[in-house]
Amino acid sequence: MNLSYKICTEKDLQILVEISINTFISAFEKQNDPEDFKAYIDKAFSITRLEKELLDPNVGFYFVSKDNNLVGYFKLNEKEAQTEPFGNTSVEIERIYVLNEFQGRQIGHQMLNQIIEIANQKRLTFIWLGVWEMNTSAIRFYERYGFAKFNTHPYYIGKDKQTDWLMRLDLV
Repeated sequence: MNLSYKICTEKDLQILVEISINTFISAFEKQNDPEDFKAYIDKAFSITRLEKELLDPNVGFYFVSKDNNLVGYFKLNEKEAQTEPFGNTSVEIERIYVLNEFQGRQIGHQMLNQIIEIANQKRLTFIWLGVWEMNTSAIRFYERYGFAKFNTHPYYIGKDKQTDWLMRLDLV
């Protein structure tokens, strides 16, 4: 399956807001308190917030398409845009999502391979991410690629303090 990747620009802002909200709701709404979840969605995926992130040169949003159909997206943070201070030799995968109707087609695998390729082209030494400790299927997915847990950090959905596992893949 051939996928195409497009780095998002300000022209893509409305579509980015829509896919961000859609995929996050599909993935996590049922496991969270409705009030906390709505507060998180309103803050994390607001037009103002996503526009600011799009304009940050250390943040990259990538749309992923198959046959001209948007199937998912991912977000990479470098340098000081990372949510943890790991410096200039790493990249954080902050988001990697596939739309529900395209789940089960190995798209996530191809997206992760693309991310690894991007990191290698930039000569980065490792890729890291935070994954909710309750999201065991995602943890298993990353472990199959060689990511290993090395720490944790708090992640808030509204006022609900959750724990993310920090997982890392060394490239060198």
